[in-house]
Amino acid sequence: MASSSNNLVAHLRRSVSPASLRAYCAEFISTFLFVFTAVGSAISARMATPKGSAPDAASLVATAVAQAFGLFAAVLIAADVSGGHANPAVTFALALGGHVGVASAVFYWASQMLGATFACLAVPTTRIDVQMTGFGAAIIEGVLTFMLVYTMHVAGDLRAGGSGGKRRGFAATALGALAVGLVTGACVLSAGSLTGASMNPARSFGPAVVSGDYKNQAVYWAGPMIGAAVAALAHQVLACPPDLAAAAAGSSRHGSVETVVV
Repeated sequence: MASSSNNLVAHLRRSVSPASLRAYCAEFISTFLFVFTAVGSAISARMATPKGSAPDAASLVATAVAQAFGLFAAVLIAADVSGGHANPAVTFALALGGHVGVASAVFYWASQMLGATFACLAVPTTRIDVQMTGFGAAIIEGVLTFMLVYTMHVAGDLRAGGSGGKRRGFAATALGALAVGLVTGACVLSAGSLTGASMNPARSFGPAVVSGDYKNQAVYWAGPMIGAAVAALAHQVLACPPDLAAAAAGSSRHGSVETVVV
């Protein structure tokens, strides 16, 4: 009886350890990314469909591609921190298999539900014929840039090369570049009809100079800059915590047992 109580206390303590809290944050971000691309792509597809017309196969394919891109990036950016579940059903299956403790599974679910909810708050789900305001467009651009820059941070993490800051192999570099490209495609598919999905001040500034139309330029500077700053801070907290910084050179990024098997 005493042994069971001790085991329960140990599991509860591990479920609120710093490493586990980072895992929950990673699940929040990855689920946010996936749901944002899934819901946003569905809305964009409906916006691109003429009124009164039934959705065609092209719209369904575009939505499916966006979700595939989004899920790829969502799993990749959280895999080394939380396992990259991004789905309560996945967490449930791992809990049944004994890979995730019950207490940790509950926190995973809470993080995933919050991520999905906040993603839907960032996308105008209640109306399709939406007229974006400058503030709303800046928020969308900030969210898109956050997802892009956070993925770039994960893909370009020098610790992936092992100790001593070794250069990564071509395969790892190519995978990182692919992830960045896929999340960019997912963002364009999910919000291109809303703001143009720039995610890059230079990409918006160049056409403005050539055309002479500087309308809403502030949107394409404020949103991406704020989103990029938040992404940098989030990655620093989740992937480069102070307690692991000293051991980063000699440790592997793959399979944080404490965060997944608890």
